[in-house]
Amino acid sequence: MTDFLTLEAEVRTDLGKGASRRLRHAEKVPAILYGENQEPVSLTLAHKDVFRAQQEEKFYTQVLTLNIAGKPVECLIKDMQRHPFKQLVMHLDFIRIDQNHVVHANTTLHFINEEEAAKTGAAIAHHVTKIAISCLPKDLPEFIEVDLTNLALGQTFHLSDLTLPAGVTSDELAKGEEHDLAVVSAKAPKSAKVTDEAAEEAPAAE
Repeated sequence: MTDFLTLEAEVRTDLGKGASRRLRHAEKVPAILYGENQEPVSLTLAHKDVFRAQQEEKFYTQVLTLNIAGKPVECLIKDMQRHPFKQLVMHLDFIRIDQNHVVHANTTLHFINEEEAAKTGAAIAHHVTKIAISCLPKDLPEFIEVDLTNLALGQTFHLSDLTLPAGVTSDELAKGEEHDLAVVSAKAPKSAKVTDEAAEEAPAAE
């Protein structure tokens, strides 16, 4: 099985827009690695490897390993630039990590048992699909499940209602209760709302 969390990288010294264009024509992707109080390093990666890896959800949420001149470096993907209409990755930003230092990352929410909540006739509205979290690298979740089994009609789940994995905290909640964002809600279907409003507006029978 291919390990999509490990990529081969080469240090590049030919910099600038012209150099980046030449790399892309050669089916390579320019990138930069920074963080942990070390000097940024300009890199080159094979586009085919990057393109395949970026199709995996865990590529954006898990610790990656860059093999640079035979030396493995652990990092996270921080930014990716794509071509506006072609299937091309234009540039990558990686940030180094230390297993002993807390990292800030985004993780995806997976909503499960949505059909249970929908049985009430509710229209399920997803307000947030990713959240910002902090934890040690070893505790980074690939995703966080949000169980909607008990989401009642008219109810909203907020960040504080989520069950986060051990060692993981919400960056938003760390700012205070006023940042307790709505995540998902069960709204009354529009047809039912229109019917109720029509009934309220109808004249009383004489």
